[in-house]
Amino acid sequence: MTLRIPQIADVHEARAVIAQHMSPAPLIRSYAIEKELGLGKDQRVWLKDYGWTPVGSFKVMGALNWMHNNLDAIGARPVAAHSSGNFACGISYAAMRYEKRILIVMPDSAPQVKFRMAESFGAEIRTYNIARDHETGERDQLTREIAEQEQAVQASPYDDPFVIAGNGVGGLEIVEELQSEGRSLAQFVCQVSGGGLMAGHALSIADGFPDAQIIGVEPAEADDFRQSLASGERVRLERPTSICDGLLSYDVGEHNWPILRELVGTSAAVPDDQTQNAMRWLYERHGLRTEPSGAIAAAALLSGHVTPATEGDIVIVVSGRNLDQQQFAEWIQ
Repeated sequence: MTLRIPQIADVHEARAVIAQHMSPAPLIRSYAIEKELGLGKDQRVWLKDYGWTPVGSFKVMGALNWMHNNLDAIGARPVAAHSSGNFACGISYAAMRYEKRILIVMPDSAPQVKFRMAESFGAEIRTYNIARDHETGERDQLTREIAEQEQAVQASPYDDPFVIAGNGVGGLEIVEELQSEGRSLAQFVCQVSGGGLMAGHALSIADGFPDAQIIGVEPAEADDFRQSLASGERVRLERPTSICDGLLSYDVGEHNWPILRELVGTSAAVPDDQTQNAMRWLYERHGLRTEPSGAIAAAALLSGHVTPATEGDIVIVVSGRNLDQQQFAEWIQ
């Protein structure tokens, strides 16, 4: 089967879909990070904060575009998906907006805030043991069983052209806001897991700022994309581990890989303790209570894993802010 790899035109088409259901996430200047990195007086650092979406993460954009473009296939059938939590919330929100039934498979260790949010949008949730999933394949098996039993249409959280294009709308917003202010973009620093976030944004950033350096960021023990870049082909990790629960895919998606390989030049691997430091730093300096997956891109710069550009602006993605308060308090101690 020939893969349909999304293009920048698909991202522009997705914009009209997303606009029907949500406002753009803000692009916020960080004077504190500019000072911390010792940037030149003409440089700026911007945080694209997806904590302000209706589901507290970027996942809602791809979910909305997927749902919109699969309405004919879905018809009166339900939708099934697996998710570590944020896509569960995004696809459940999309199902609510389009009045569809939604069935979700989530790890039993997911933050309670993600369970509660998905359920608030109408999701029916089944859980699996993520600690043994690398041996049992329980997640995928359970999702397939539900899809077969319920005759559901299965949605991928990242490995899908409509998901990628929908997520890329956030990248269009970044490009157009910077261009409207006459800014140049030197570096775009963004999380990579399955690749749905980065692939979509990379399409937009490369189109709007062709000279910008696009940098991926992963947990040190879940760096399959970094290893994939080094080997020139997709590498699968049997057991990725990290406090970044949203960045634990076994490998990047088939639809995502061609885009990432072409447009993303490098990926930094950040240890969990440095992600925790960045969570604390963002909370103390900006009042942002971020989940680990949301803070890791900032951690890459704050910890020196990514060397900041000496000219031009830097954009850092804050991909999500959904975590339980008690766990957040423990991690930033």
